[in-house]
Amino acid sequence: MSDRTSLNGTAPPQRRRRVAEGQLSWQFPAGKVELGESCEEAAVRETKEEAGLDVVAVVRLGERVHPITSRQVSYTACEVVGGTAHVADADEIAEVAWVTLSEIPQYIPYGLFEPVQRHLDVVLRS
Repeated sequence: MSDRTSLNGTAPPQRRRRVAEGQLSWQFPAGKVELGESCEEAAVRETKEEAGLDVVAVVRLGERVHPITSRQVSYTACEVVGGTAHVADADEIAEVAWVTLSEIPQYIPYGLFEPVQRHLDVVLRS
């Protein structure tokens, strides 16, 4: 997950999967960690591959077993350093959107992982 910073007070980009996984349709850029890659490196790579953004990892926010997919997930806050958000992987991603903090529940109605929510509350309200 790449989820730090913001352009004009918006939350990190959300991406809508071409094929929903249960309730999971919109989410932060995400994907599998490749062999020899750290979670932070995966967040940077996946954000570029899916949303066309160049980011740098800032801080790991936590890990959990995702309540919908039952997969082990690591969350990394990143800062955008270049690029323009767009659908960079049309086979997997249908749409990319920048949203405000108050709009996140419209995209992720089941709520965010608490450490991610706290992080966004701080960086987007300061």
